Parts: sequence; C-alpha cells; structure tokens
Amino acid sequence: MSVSTVERDVEVRTGRRWRLRPRTPDVAVVAGYLALASWLTSGQWGRPDRLFHQAGDQILFEWMLARAARAVAALENPLWSDALNAPDGVNLMANTSVLGLGVPLAPVTLLFGSQVAFEVAVIGCLAGTATAWYVLLRRRLVESRLAAAVGGLVCGFAPGMVAQAGSHLHMAAQFLVPVILALVFVPEAADRAGSPDAWSQVWRPGVLLGLVVTYQVFLGEEVLLFVALAAGVFVLGYALADRVTARRLAPVMAGRIGVGAVVAGALLAYPLWFQFFGPGHYRGMPFHAIAYQLDAASFTATARQTVFGDHRLPALLAPNATEENSFFGPGLLVLALVVTVWLWRRPLVRALAACGVVFALLSLGARVRLDGALTDLPGPYRLIAELPLLDHVVPARFSLVCVPVLGILLALSVDRVRRHPATAGAPPDPVPVRLLWAGAVAAALLPLAPTPIRTVPTWPVPAFVAEGTWRAYVPAGRTLVSVPPVTNAGQSPAMLWSARTGLAFTAPGGFFIGPRSPDDPAARWGAPDRPTSLLLRRVADTGEVPQISEADRRQAVADLRHWRAAVVVQGGLHHGDPVRRTVEALLGPAREVDGALIWDVRPLVG
Repeated sequence: MSVSTVERDVEVRTGRRWRLRPRTPDVAVVAGYLALASWLTSGQWGRPDRLFHQAGDQILFEWMLARAARAVAALENPLWSDALNAPDGVNLMANTSVLGLGVPLAPVTLLFGSQVAFEVAVIGCLAGTATAWYVLLRRRLVESRLAAAVGGLVCGFAPGMVAQAGSHLHMAAQFLVPVILALVFVPEAADRAGSPDAWSQVWRPGVLLGLVVTYQVFLGEEVLLFVALAAGVFVLGYALADRVTARRLAPVMAGRIGVGAVVAGALLAYPLWFQFFGPGHYRGMPFHAIAYQLDAASFTATARQTVFGDHRLPALLAPNATEENSFFGPGLLVLALVVTVWLWRRPLVRALAACGVVFALLSLGARVRLDGALTDLPGPYRLIAELPLLDHVVPARFSLVCVPVLGILLALSVDRVRRHPATAGAPPDPVPVRLLWAGAVAAALLPLAPTPIRTVPTWPVPAFVAEGTWRAYVPAGRTLVSVPPVTNAGQSPAMLWSARTGLAFTAPGGFFIGPRSPDDPAARWGAPDRPTSLLLRRVADTGEVPQISEADRRQAVADLRHWRAAVVVQGGLHHGDPVRRTVEALLGPAREVDGALIWDVRPLVG
C-alpha cells in the first residue's frame, strides 16, 4: 500500500511533492514518446485507402469519434444515436463510445475528419500512457530520470499496447491509470511526515479520484475494472509483505476510495442507468469471452509487430492480432525474475511480482493451452468466470496488467543500478555494474521494439457519398442503404462512409452490440438480420450469384421499407460484379453516378 522506501528517500532528500516542473530532459522524454507513437501510425497518414489491420474495429471507432464531434457541435445526446441502425438507433453508452477521447478531439474531427482523429487518438493513447507512467515513476518510485523513461517506454509501448492501439482505443487509453493509482495509494513519506489536515490526506484526493474514475468510464470501463482488480491483488500482496505499514495506511486509503465512490456514483448515475436500462440496452455478450485466451507459450514468444516478429507463430498463440497482450519474450521475463529476486526484500517488489503472476495465470483461460494445443491443466480463470462483470471480460486481456508490472520492476532496477555507489575504501568492480545491467536491459527490450502498425487496403468512399450527391436522392426521414447492408459484426461500408462524412446521412445496420429484438434483450452483433442483408452479404463473401425469385424481390422491397430507404448505393467491393448482378435482379438496372452504382428505390417503397 505504500510506495516504498525509495519514494521516502527521494521526497525527503529533494523536497519534491506532487507537482512535476517540466525541464528540458522531461520534455525530451515526452517528445520521444510522441515521435515513436507517430512513427507507429505512419502507415496510414495521408492514406484514406488504408486502415489498421483490424479494419472493422477502426471503422467502429472512427464512427464513434465522428459521433462525439457531432454531439458536441449540434448539442445532441452523446449517449444515443439514430444515425445508425435505422430505424431503431444505437445505445452508445452500452458500446465502446470512447467519449473521453471523442469530445476533446471534436475540433480535430470536425476540421480534419474521422481518420485523422483516430490516428491522433492512437498517438495520444500510446504516448499519453507512457508519459503518465513516466511522471508517476519519477514522482513516486525512482530518482533516476532514465529509469522512469525506460519504465514509461515499456508501459506505453509493450507489444500488447501496440496491438490494442491499432484497433481498440478503449483498451489502449490507459493514461489515467497511473493517475488513479497515485490518488488511491498513500505516499508513505507524506504519512510519516504527519499531516493533521484531513482535507489534504483524504477529501481532496478522494474528490479528484471520483472525477478521474468518472472520466475513465468514458474512456473504457474494462480498463477501470482491471485497475480495480489489480489494485486489490496488489494491496493484498503488500499487506502480506508489510502488515505494519499496510495497517497504518489503510484508513486513509479507504477514506479516499469511499469519497471517490460517492463522487463517481453521483456523476455516473444517469449514464450507467442509460447503459443498463435505457433504449437499446442488452444483456450478456454476443460472443463467448471465455474462448479468448492466451497460449502459455505466448509469454516467451515475439509479437508480430516487433523487429523480429513473424505472422505465423503469434497467430497460433493468441486469439487474434489485436489480443497479442503478452509476447514479452524470454529476455524481459528472465530480467524481471532477476529483479524480483534481487529486490525481494522490498514489499513493493513482492506485491508487484504477485500481481503479475496472478494476472498472467488468469489470461490463460479456464483450460490452459500450450503451443496451440489444449491441455488438461485447469486455469484459475475458471474460478471467476461466472462472476458478474468478470463473465464479460476477455481472459487474454488480463495479461495487460503485467505490462506496468514489468515496466515498474525494470524502472526500479535501473534506478537501483544508477544509484549504486562504490563503498568507501572498497575495490572497484571488475566489470562496471551499470554497463552490465545496461546491456541486459538492451538485450531484453530490443527484440520487443515495435514496428509501424500494419495496415490493410480499403475501398475509398465513393464520390457520390463523399461529395454529397446523395442529398438529391434522400429526403428528410429517409435512409441511404449501402451494399451489402451489413447488420452484424462484418465490415460496414455505410458505417465508414458515415464516419468519413461526419454522420451526414442515416443508415441501417452497422457494427455495434445491441439487443436481439425489442422483446429479447440478449446481446447480438448489430441489428437482427433481414433476409435481404443476409442474401447480399453471402454474395459479397462468396461471389456466387443465386437464383432470384419473385418472393426474394418482394422481400427486398419489404426490407427497404423497414429501413426507410430512399437510395441503395454500391461502392467498391471484392466481389463487386456478382453483388451488382444480384441487386439488379432484385431492384432493376443500376445507374452509375459519381463513382458509385445507385438504385433510386423511392418509387418501390413509396
């Protein structure tokens, strides 16, 4: 629960308290983080025809950023939107709406578009997380600026962070995690100094904690859950390692948490009600989270987006490219083990090690997998798999907690080596300790050096949509239907077009989580499928043109009426010609207008 003797030594000796006054080296460290994050996103700058590797996820978050900007500009409800999934709309609070990024980035989105805003968000998440950990380490745990910089680098740019950043903004936005921990845990030096001012010890940090937790909810609730779980495990580990200090600091920490809970509860009451009980709410998840586990061999493997990474092995050891959350390599794990043994006498190190081991084991799922094969060894995740909230957590993401654990351990070791003075009168070391440790750290981290996030091609927004030609075909209250009209977890052309045009039109379907029906709140991807959307998606996937019957044509008209369609638009598709012939069999000949095939269906739907 205390932040260690090092913190006490640093604060007492230097007089540094909470405020960090930026100096040239600090600015240089942050600039380095920003430069690295910018380079990692370089594959997409100025390339509207490229998306990061999990293209569907980027489309989702581009749309969320565009929706937040629209809510700010038009003063609309940020928790709900009817611009997607016509005619029912989407509960944005029940989805990963990342309002904590979208609202402050609204000027960027409005001026430069959703793609630029997404790239800026990725840079901010990576560099911001590294910077926040750098500040916390520098203020609380280490004296050496180099040690803090190395720790921040690991915390912000570990393989798992880079993998998540390319697709899942809500998981990569961890820059408030160090702030939350700083507000929860009591500086031991401050406690020993003795302060009778309850406001400075409990109330002020508690109020700030409530505000920061509230903001984190609008960044990503899953990260907040991980922080709470990791803090609990850490507290337990620290209490076992140093009961006297834990007992002394517990009242103040509990007071901060209590005050923070009251503040956050008051601020989040309505948003959370809207999420769980508002229109478009759902129950459960549309997939089995328990299936998303890591392979035990992944911890010593190399992620695909590193200098020595490949695409074959990681694909066998992680659920997908976005969930490569471990992949620390053997060097870093061996180094962490050495540090733990070396600094074992420190309660902080013992608590960190315990926390890292617990969450690494949880990421292995209910049944351990090794080298791609399921074993008979049960995983500890099965003990918590059915608990509320935890039954929605993807097990593979538990290993993200190991990232800051390793970063802190590495920072502590570098700081210890840099502060290692030769004892007066003692013979000099035969080999400089600093040089040896610098080599060990470099050998562990260089194989994990990230490479630019991989991109994949996407069809550009057709000029018919991008330049607003569609407005002549879509009156108020009607929708633009893209082909295929995806209504589940597939990539949605309409969602990308909507994001890139600032939600200029209303469309059916989309990539989101919603209820199966108004009477069944069970979760599913997107809206309930309509027969025509299923038909056209099958053609787009296979390239096979089916026989179209009169019943299919009547069903197409019924579906278009349900969607309140005015115009059907086909842009670029992999199987574009088979899809065109199928739609023409349903609706009649297409017209080519401004780079798109269109069907004016107003005469059909009335």
